[in-house]
Amino acid sequence: MDNKRRPAKGTKSYKQPNTRSTTLSEQGADYQANRPRKSADNRRKSGERTYKNSSGKPASRPTPDKAYNVNEPSELLAFLLSNVSHLSRNSIKSLLARGQVLVDGQAITAYNYALIPGQTITLSKVKASDKPELVGLSILHEDDDVIVIEKDAGLLSVASPKENEMTAYRQLMAHVRSQDPNGRIFVVHRLDRDTSGVMMFAKSEQVQQTLQNSWQDTVKERTYVALVEGALKKPEGTITSWLKESSTLKMYSSHFPNDGQHAITHYKTIESNRNFSLLEVNLETGRKNQIRVHMEDIGHPIVGDKKYGSKSKIIGRLGLHAKVIAFMHPTSGQLMRFESKIPKSFMFPFRQSHS
Repeated sequence: MDNKRRPAKGTKSYKQPNTRSTTLSEQGADYQANRPRKSADNRRKSGERTYKNSSGKPASRPTPDKAYNVNEPSELLAFLLSNVSHLSRNSIKSLLARGQVLVDGQAITAYNYALIPGQTITLSKVKASDKPELVGLSILHEDDDVIVIEKDAGLLSVASPKENEMTAYRQLMAHVRSQDPNGRIFVVHRLDRDTSGVMMFAKSEQVQQTLQNSWQDTVKERTYVALVEGALKKPEGTITSWLKESSTLKMYSSHFPNDGQHAITHYKTIESNRNFSLLEVNLETGRKNQIRVHMEDIGHPIVGDKKYGSKSKIIGRLGLHAKVIAFMHPTSGQLMRFESKIPKSFMFPFRQSHS
């Protein structure tokens, strides 16, 4: 006969978490789900709890929630990536998705949540009871043909074949299929991972093709806000070049006309001081990394854009935000315009100028 003590039916035996390979959130989940119960007699004998694993031996206590103090303005995802060095980018995003990141005790899931000095960030071991449906994005408009969203910095629009992580595309696909099992989402255009703001997806291949084939005529306005290094000599102007892509996948302006994709960028200064300028940028063409390349071309790279010459990390993210998209609806022909607020962190470099 097997004399080993078996756990009662309906309960789970506690497994000691491996603190070297298990993330903070996984430790919390194991502990909450598998915490053994003690008898009333044992609880009266000792005021201190002990935990045992499945073999009956004492198990190590779960580590307390980890807290981090905010010392300078930043966005939430950028702060976590800089300060939580023991977790990967995907693990941090998972904590956000599960509501396990608390700002002054409140669960926050938005990547671009603006932090201010004096706040405390806590990584909780317990999942929030109300798991958010969408993380890092919000839906501004949805109808039978299109979905317009506001994307946070740090969220991929669409994953490449080499990337397997949470994206706007995958979340929206799950969203439409929760309402219609046959529902699908189709990519119309993209925003870089570290660019925030408005973008749209199609809900059928026909609408996708209609929008892409008539993009220049359909889209009436695409306005960005860019925080760049330095003060521009000309408060407004137009940058024109021919863009090409290098073998390292970096875009650059060719020195020869008609050598690449024609790109036209219009800009106007909103705010400026000796070290930084906030620009309103309108695209006449929509090429890959167009604004980032053109800002580097004129000697004023976008803040946080190390790939294209920036040396500043003052806001902890890329200083580029898609503020407005306006287009003719592919079915109704109605003009639709959607606008997103300028991220608060973009104004940080100018606060001293106003004080």
